[in-house]
Amino acid sequence: MHLLVDISAHGLGHLSQTAPVIEGIQLRVPKLRMTIRSALPRFRLDRAIATTFEHVPEGRDFGFVMRNAVDIDLTASANAYREIHLNWQERIAVEADWLRRNGIDAVLTNVAYLPLAAAAKAGIPSASLCSINWADLFIHYFAGEPWAQKIYKEILSAYMDACCFLRVSPGLPMTNLVRRREIGAIARVGRRDRPSLSRRLNISEENRWILLAMGGMDFRLPVESWPRVPGFDWLVPDAWQVIREDMRAFDNAGIDFSDVLASVDAVITKPGYGTFVEAACSGVPVLYLQRDDWPETPYLSAWLATNARSRVLTRSGLVKGEFISELSQVWNDVAPATPSATGAYEAIELLEKIIRLR
Repeated sequence: MHLLVDISAHGLGHLSQTAPVIEGIQLRVPKLRMTIRSALPRFRLDRAIATTFEHVPEGRDFGFVMRNAVDIDLTASANAYREIHLNWQERIAVEADWLRRNGIDAVLTNVAYLPLAAAAKAGIPSASLCSINWADLFIHYFAGEPWAQKIYKEILSAYMDACCFLRVSPGLPMTNLVRRREIGAIARVGRRDRPSLSRRLNISEENRWILLAMGGMDFRLPVESWPRVPGFDWLVPDAWQVIREDMRAFDNAGIDFSDVLASVDAVITKPGYGTFVEAACSGVPVLYLQRDDWPETPYLSAWLATNARSRVLTRSGLVKGEFISELSQVWNDVAPATPSATGAYEAIELLEKIIRLR
């Protein structure tokens, strides 16, 4: 059997939700041939997915055109959606032909909708898995546009074509998806190993370690101008090329991100599924950027408030590094019970039956 897994490149949360599920599927169905189609680079996939797969370096969704990790270019996004849906039925036919030519027997997406419509046309079982869907997000931003309703209905219809939509918690309610199935949180919980990380990054094990993880899109913070705090070490992306004795690149030493996250004293991030849930399941406090325009934020924030120590930061406070008091406050909070991540197991159980994996 040949399974196509289509993973959105709109940030890394889609990959973090999907990876544990497809690893579990491969263990359950060892003879399964798996193709992952994603615009994410192969090295990103290899870091996250510990199983054999073929990679098609293409994308079938774009989500939104982003100026950076948090700011949406709504004009460019609107133009892109109008172009994609201009010849929508032709796109479905082309995609259905692609599925047939490549011998695809089942489709799983996170969270592209075109492959779902095409799979239905080709008579191939399909499912989608995510904490969001593009129909809800699209209509949130474009509900007032006269051209938007037709596109919204086409997106929603494509999701309806799937055998099921596995709604990952926490996430959007998605009450409009009648084939929705609820599953728990998905997280790959890392191993806390400060002694090893201390040696590899050449930082003191006794210091406070604060991880800066702004997601899979560019959001460069001016950390060079931040105040120096005695006893603090900052772990920053290698791509930022920071040269400061209290800052270390965390992603250039062959260390798994989940292990880094599980070993730090706090993480600073934007609202996003992967880091929020992994941090909570690792017992790591979270400081996150206020992002009121993103529809998923209220649901993620509410879940985080129950399951982790957390604080919200203003954009100006984050950019200036003016949040040391918030760090002190969150460290003094009583830690809640660590949540369980049951969603991957639940997804595997459902997918085996619903899209007939064998």
